[in-house]
Amino acid sequence: MRSAYEAEAVRAAERELMARLPEGTLMGRAAAGLAAAAAELLTRVYGARVVLLVGSGDNGGDALYAGARLARRGAGVAAVLLAPERAHPGGLTALRRAGGRVVRGPEGGAAEIARADLVLDGVTGIGGRGGLRPEAAGLARAARESGAVLLAVDLPSGVDADTGEVPGEAFRADATVTFGTYKPGLLVDPGREHAGAVRLVEIGLDLPEAPAVQALQYADVRTLLPAPSAESDKYRRGVVGVVAGSARYPGAAVLAVAGALHGGAGAVRYVGPAAEAVLARFPETLVSAGPPAKAGRVQSWVVGPGIGENAEAVAEILAADVPVLVDADGLRHADAAAVRARTAPTVLTPHAGEAAALLGTGRAEVESARLASVRALADRFGATALLKGSTTLVAGPGGGPVRVNPTGTPWLATAGSGDVLSGLAGSLLAAGLDGLDAASVGAYLHGLAGRFAADGAPAHAFQVAEALGAAWRDVREE
Repeated sequence: MRSAYEAEAVRAAERELMARLPEGTLMGRAAAGLAAAAAELLTRVYGARVVLLVGSGDNGGDALYAGARLARRGAGVAAVLLAPERAHPGGLTALRRAGGRVVRGPEGGAAEIARADLVLDGVTGIGGRGGLRPEAAGLARAARESGAVLLAVDLPSGVDADTGEVPGEAFRADATVTFGTYKPGLLVDPGREHAGAVRLVEIGLDLPEAPAVQALQYADVRTLLPAPSAESDKYRRGVVGVVAGSARYPGAAVLAVAGALHGGAGAVRYVGPAAEAVLARFPETLVSAGPPAKAGRVQSWVVGPGIGENAEAVAEILAADVPVLVDADGLRHADAAAVRARTAPTVLTPHAGEAAALLGTGRAEVESARLASVRALADRFGATALLKGSTTLVAGPGGGPVRVNPTGTPWLATAGSGDVLSGLAGSLLAAGLDGLDAASVGAYLHGLAGRFAADGAPAHAFQVAEALGAAWRDVREE
């Protein structure tokens, strides 16, 4: 599990560690890792032109000490000081002794950046709030336009470490070297987009058990995936009920059923007006004219994709005593009080626009504050909330770490992809996973399947469903 901690937890761990180590040890470890990453990005250090953008905090000190290491290896290093009177004195001394130069003022800095091979962003650290100030913003734009490689120190300046929010101008790095632990802003968009490739440098921090954000890895998903035994029958594997589709959107039913069947369900019971289309593609589906209560025994329900104005079906399913996943049109009809009253697991899977409607806010606000939005959804409805998007987030109803999904591809932004995810996560609920695990494992497999289906080219939703088996095998065999 990849864990990310908020700034205050990181600072507390750093203070505790620094009290036990000789002065400067922690910054030395950070600078060594930073210089090593910079050297890899440069490929050839001797003769390379490196510009350090240095703020007043420890990030600036890390940049200065790393610059000194590069200068000793033959790089031409220039430090642009944004707050000269507050620059780290030890770092400045080390840089000058190694042959580095100091540049004052934005005009001189811009000229240096224009000739640089690599720019090191050490302007603000994890405590930075708000967008960059005008002088730093101008240097950030110059760096983007220069063609140099941009490496961020711990976190791109202008990105909120705790949330990933970018309230103004920010550096957009090719890579980020972060120290001690990941920060939520490196894993959650829009901050993640600014971080580039992230490398973690261990510096010996002793962190709390509960992080703010987690990201499942292959080993975690492998442990959670249900596997049939010799005694398994369709009920032991899980029977999913699907209420989806309408005369206008029969395809939504087909795709949700596809996600459930390819996602490991022992059987799927379909209720709705698209039975003919479903049976034509999946003759093994058990169809019913409804209502859902008469469809037969199920171990989870998926309701909502393409159902239009069928509010009665949503209310009936929310009254059931089995796990329920609500998506798409179902979200418009899901009464918050009815969801909160449920005792069985409930999963809501909105995209940003649907989340905005559920929260009574604007889509732009959800997109810019994704972490706060998914937590608000889980809290308001007392349910697991899966917020779809460039980084899919999953929050449980009782608080705790939010899970950020590390898989996926922009090609998944295609009609019907979410219907497949609903069926897949519904099958995992039927197999016995709790809401948080079913949603986060489903998102992980869905993202992998999207990569396999696309393989660098456009893919449609049914191809994603068909690639779920390959994703499952990939996790099992890794």
